[in-house]
Amino acid sequence: MGGGGWLCALLAVLLATATGVRAANAKGLPAAERQRIESADYRVSGRLVRVDASGARTSDGLSIEARGFPGMLRILVEVTSPAKARVHLLMETHYDGRTSIEIARPGDRAATALPFDRWSDGPLGSGFSYEDFLEQEYFWPVQTAEGEAKFGARECDMVVSEPSPEDRTHYARVKTWFDHTIGFPVYAEKTLKGSRVVKEFTFFDLRHNQGVWSASQVEAKMRGQPGSTLLIIEGGNAKANLKLGEFSPTQLTRF
Repeated sequence: MGGGGWLCALLAVLLATATGVRAANAKGLPAAERQRIESADYRVSGRLVRVDASGARTSDGLSIEARGFPGMLRILVEVTSPAKARVHLLMETHYDGRTSIEIARPGDRAATALPFDRWSDGPLGSGFSYEDFLEQEYFWPVQTAEGEAKFGARECDMVVSEPSPEDRTHYARVKTWFDHTIGFPVYAEKTLKGSRVVKEFTFFDLRHNQGVWSASQVEAKMRGQPGSTLLIIEGGNAKANLKLGEFSPTQLTRF
């Protein structure tokens, strides 16, 4: 599938299998997302674009590989351009709640663990953070169906996800609007701990191809603040047949 057809929504900027029918019970939507994440096997490329208050844009090229393995999801994010911004990140989410992020830059002999207090940063600032690539909310213990609502012209089912005290996250809760015909997330609000600032994520250009729903762009905005960050997917492979070795520590230091 060419063009912008693949989006890892790792928010749900990961690929989602279409149900083709409205979910009978909104509480089942997080379970469907967990299954989607656990079966992930894709490679995508695109851009992360920051739009400031004046409309000026800063763009980084990136590629993302993800594969579900027994007990965990591994995600390799590579910022490929410009040269001064190049960085590799290996993210591991274990389905029992354990999560880690390792980072390497050109010249590093080994990757290092990214401290938790920096998970809320990102390649272009906090608008689209490292943590936003992980989609942890679908594995949190509290999943509450909050009924139906419209988002634009779409009829949606709303689900609120909340972490346990042991979950490593900067978010207090995530509220997701799922299109209730296809079961795909179209909008999410993530509330930060402490500040209670809400980050809004909107999924654009939903497409259906080979039994898979995807979006080609995700916009992240801080509510009440100017500017935004866009994750734009320009191409990829939904069935990349990735191997465990492609997520090894040695891969992180290959530039």
